Amino acid sequence: MSITITNQQKQQYQDEGYFILERALSDEQLESLRGEAQYAMDRLNAQFDEQGVDSIGINHRNKRYFSANVFRERPELLKFLKSDLMVEICRAVFGDTAYLFWEQYVIKCSDKDTTFSWHQDSGYVHPYHQPYLSCWIPLDDVNEENGTVSVLPYSRSGIKSWVKHIVDPRNNDKVGYFGSDKGIPAIVPAGSIVCFSSVLFHSSGANLTNKLRRVYLAQYSGEKIMREDNSRLWGNAEPVVVNGKRAEELLVISCWGSRSITNNQQPITQ
Repeated sequence: MSITITNQQKQQYQDEGYFILERALSDEQLESLRGEAQYAMDRLNAQFDEQGVDSIGINHRNKRYFSANVFRERPELLKFLKSDLMVEICRAVFGDTAYLFWEQYVIKCSDKDTTFSWHQDSGYVHPYHQPYLSCWIPLDDVNEENGTVSVLPYSRSGIKSWVKHIVDPRNNDKVGYFGSDKGIPAIVPAGSIVCFSSVLFHSSGANLTNKLRRVYLAQYSGEKIMREDNSRLWGNAEPVVVNGKRAEELLVISCWGSRSITNNQQPITQ
């Protein structure tokens, strides 16, 4: 699906840290992402069962799920992550070079304890990296009732760089903003994309409906983000834009190793 990102949106990203593309996904893309959401939940539930726990990090059974790097087991997702749509967004933010850094499903069940604290995505990474791009893609219509994301523009937080976060022992969230500003809720239909910088503060409320609130989060960087000691990649470094053009190869490059994948192959986690 083709989309035009305006100069005004590009400038808003620079000035305020975000822009929103409504109904950006095609019906086919939306259904494809929805189709993998249950797998993402099942995968984490299996980990809960294996470890005999109901919480792993910021994941809490039957409350909220952050199922990461699903694309390594589902090659169809990599096709979306490197689609013309996502390439165009990456070009608008980074220019001629962009990499897939991270990817995950973020799913909230019906529960009042499914809020997510004010944070920067960069707050979960060390400070020595260039801000990356988070593409927050709701797979269901989102509003304040089902726990949509709220963004806090740079001009309102006064912050546009990495800050140290504090871990909340109740839910293991990292928290970096303690002010009273409630931000701007993204009330958008399924298939929209909230594009924001990894140093933009954002949060989300609880899902108070009786349905799942499903989101697919694709994150891209303009550089290969390494561990703080530079020993290995932090996450992934799958080429998406090379010399201003879409990277054609479906090659998974990550901190777990690399391997080309096709429709008939599953990527190997090493």
